[in-house]
Amino acid sequence: MAPSDDLVCCPVCDVLHEIHGVADGKRLRCVRCNTVIAVDRPEAIVRIVVLASTSLVLMFIVIFFPFLELRNGVFDSRASVFETAMTFNRGIMAPLAIAVTLFVIVLPVARLMSFIWALGPLTFDRPPLPGAAFALRLADTLRPWAMAEIFMIGVAVALVKLGDLATLAMGPAFWSFAAIVFITAIQDTQLSKYSIWTALDTASRR
Repeated sequence: MAPSDDLVCCPVCDVLHEIHGVADGKRLRCVRCNTVIAVDRPEAIVRIVVLASTSLVLMFIVIFFPFLELRNGVFDSRASVFETAMTFNRGIMAPLAIAVTLFVIVLPVARLMSFIWALGPLTFDRPPLPGAAFALRLADTLRPWAMAEIFMIGVAVALVKLGDLATLAMGPAFWSFAAIVFITAIQDTQLSKYSIWTALDTASRR
């Protein structure tokens, strides 16, 4: 295949596709694995900004509202994710507090805010903000380090082990976090880098 600026590699199976634009309301999928590789640009931008904004609101609930409530006889304890992380902030467990805060709170929030900063103005047909390209690269770089789904797996394991020892009740932060994991999965599987970068490049040249 001859060199071309329109070549796009599938992010899942690495098949090369030559794309000469996407019609309004259309999605282009990989011929091998059916992954979305390009979509109509306004649709892609709006969807990502809406999902990121929704996740950011839910993250506020995760940080400050009760995550789990533990009852055992007269003992009753509830805590948010932030409060739970801060219980390990002394002594040998301090690195654990830093890791939980960084990978479960700081990096996911930074990634969501990077998407909104980079693509938010484009949803209103306005020029991108300064540093939009850097913010978009940062969001892509942080993807493997924002470990919301890993945290939920750890919580599920803990719930299984504690189920016989005490009565557990899920707080609003638990369900919000579960929703974030679901929304992030949808956002990442439907993310079209070709459409996003094309839209950002076009808006920057105006």
